[in-house]
Amino acid sequence: MNVKVEKIEKNKVKLEIEVEVEKFVEGMEKSFQKNVKKYTIPGFRKGKAPRPIFERHFGEGVLYEDAFDYIAADAYDKAIEENNILAVDRPEIDVVQIGSGKNLIFTAEVTVKPEVELKDYKGIELEKVEYNVSEQEVDKEIEKMREKNARIISVDDRKLQKDVALIDFEGFIDEVSFEGGKGLNYELEIGSNSFIEGFEEQLIDMEINEERKINVTFPEDYHSANLVGKAATFEVLLHGIKVKELPVLDDEFAKDVSEFDTLKELKDSIESKLKKANEEKAKKEMEDQLIDKAAERATVEIPQVMIERQINHMIKDFEWRLKMQGADLE
Repeated sequence: MNVKVEKIEKNKVKLEIEVEVEKFVEGMEKSFQKNVKKYTIPGFRKGKAPRPIFERHFGEGVLYEDAFDYIAADAYDKAIEENNILAVDRPEIDVVQIGSGKNLIFTAEVTVKPEVELKDYKGIELEKVEYNVSEQEVDKEIEKMREKNARIISVDDRKLQKDVALIDFEGFIDEVSFEGGKGLNYELEIGSNSFIEGFEEQLIDMEINEERKINVTFPEDYHSANLVGKAATFEVLLHGIKVKELPVLDDEFAKDVSEFDTLKELKDSIESKLKKANEEKAKKEMEDQLIDKAAERATVEIPQVMIERQINHMIKDFEWRLKMQGADLE
């Protein structure tokens, strides 16, 4: 196979691809095997006529289109790969030569990724980025570990505060229950803000086995479109109150949650990991600075087809996220 590449526009190239006659013969045979089943020739059962008689009746030209399709796709893919062409759109195909005993020749015009001209990148100055690890950051990580290893214990001698509430609930809009608004033996951490705004606060001071009506309004950005902005009443029954019991912060805690024997060793390890993470963060931000400054000095012409593809990708992504929220693009 021979390929000639010609740059016809800034972001467009034209390939002339010549495929050996042997490949065209193979394509014609495949095309005949496909098309002979569609035609009836007097004296032969459908699909059983020999190829010379088939071509005498209908002409070999009826086989060209499928023969071309069998050959061209692979030939085009091979041509752009071997010539390092980064195509961003479907090619415009034009047949130059086709027929028995001849090499197949066709052209393919295709839009390619744009060339970037980078100017004056030497001497770019960057602002140094540096992050220090504070004692408070280390303590925050330790607290996360305490929370993760906390024990949950039940209490029954007081009212609900910022605890874990075990509740049954059912929501109503205009006195009609709605889908997804019901739960049984649900564990809700008061203050977690995992429910609609205002819901958790209204549970404060409930007693075990108390029933209470909670009035809330669904926010404008709620994920279910049919509930957005609606006023709702929830009937809530408090079954139990649970509290978190955090482990004591000492060497025994360090042994229980890590491979270290002392709390100091655990804190030193956390500090070391935070420092490494900060170094990577600083490095990434400086790299981004460099790219931004270099991009300001570069020139590039983006093909319209790349812009349109990105727009279509954004629309499809937005449409998918809407479907996940029970809405649609309309």
